[in-house]
Amino acid sequence: MFQSPSNERLLRFLEQSPTAWHATASMSERLEAAGFERLEETDHWVLRPGGRYYCTRNDSALIAFQLPEAAPLALRIIGAHTDSPMLRIKREGVVQGRDWLQLGIEVYGGALLAPWFDRDLGIAGRVHVRTREGRLASRLLNMDRAVAVIPSLAIHLDREANQGRAINAQTQMAPILRQTTDKETPPSLEELVGQWLRHQQEADDFESVVDFELGFYDVQPPAQTGLEGELLSSARLDNLLSCFCGLEALIASDHRQGALLIVNDHEEIGSGTASGAQGTFLGDVLGRLAEYDAGHDGPFEEHRVRLIQRSRLISCDNAHARHPAWPDKHDAQHAPQLNGGPVIKVNSSQRYATNSATGALFRDICRQVDVPVQTFVSRADMPCGSTIGPLTATTTGLPTLDIGLAQWAMHSIRETSGAADPGYLIRALTAFCNREHLD
Repeated sequence: MFQSPSNERLLRFLEQSPTAWHATASMSERLEAAGFERLEETDHWVLRPGGRYYCTRNDSALIAFQLPEAAPLALRIIGAHTDSPMLRIKREGVVQGRDWLQLGIEVYGGALLAPWFDRDLGIAGRVHVRTREGRLASRLLNMDRAVAVIPSLAIHLDREANQGRAINAQTQMAPILRQTTDKETPPSLEELVGQWLRHQQEADDFESVVDFELGFYDVQPPAQTGLEGELLSSARLDNLLSCFCGLEALIASDHRQGALLIVNDHEEIGSGTASGAQGTFLGDVLGRLAEYDAGHDGPFEEHRVRLIQRSRLISCDNAHARHPAWPDKHDAQHAPQLNGGPVIKVNSSQRYATNSATGALFRDICRQVDVPVQTFVSRADMPCGSTIGPLTATTTGLPTLDIGLAQWAMHSIRETSGAADPGYLIRALTAFCNREHLD
């Protein structure tokens, strides 16, 4: 039940994806291996019935889709996001004290800060360089070994440490890279990044570093844990777990129906960017697909409206599992369990986009393929988070459902989910991609 080839692929994907850029690159490789053709947003698209395509935006968001052999076009859409909370390195981040070289950080997203102390930290992200031909080009950097640490203060020096001490990210969380002296002239961050990039590539194929977006991450590899292997433990399960399940489902589908996978960036900071769910990425692609559909007959705008209303979106973002130490944080009747199957997320204020029509569709799909379903509704006295679901529904008009897999320790540097759940979700999403009727 807990051992499966898909879990082995999931663990590899998680280890290869320390940032949204790496996740997008890894997904692109999988899609090309599966026969999807890359499209550039700036090009004219020539699409054919039965074709399978993908495109990216900002190297950190991706859309992949397949077209049916026959019109009219209706899309089974799966949505997720590639980004996770992390510690981003400041542009002029080198901090040199009397004894140690450190890098200043800013916190990306709503991270749990305490788990970042005393971890083996690597550095990863995107670097823009000037090539020897004078052109600007991007490179992915992954220092996948322990190069930094944020040490805790010993309890002997802070007797109140276990009483809920506040953490100051500015003054207490600058990771330490190496020992130095106060007489040493510190290197610039561009020099350090250039050294790291040349070491990684084992080639001097660029002239200089121009700019970069880098952050720290935990280099401890993901693992299947528990006495029976019933748990998955990794960084960035929120929300690379959903990205992986959506990708697996699209690739495994029978290709007879129209289907689309979108993985946005910047969900953890509100989605208000060109590659986020409030941006135009999905709308732009839907417009092109409506134009393709309109090539059969009728006006474009009519086809765009009909395409949207014929389609359905399942927004996948992990859900809070009932914690054995804090069971009172959940409504007793809506407390998802690890390995209990996908969780339908409901909120009366539409912080989740689920309604009875989209919920019924997903429950029926799960019934057909024998996948258990759970429901999450927040306690009435606690605030509710949100996802890309309501944002995408608002910007496009797509009928939308919010689901996710249950997990513990959301937004920690290391999170835990159930080892049986990815298989359940892949099976349900594959059935969704194959489903003939969406009403």
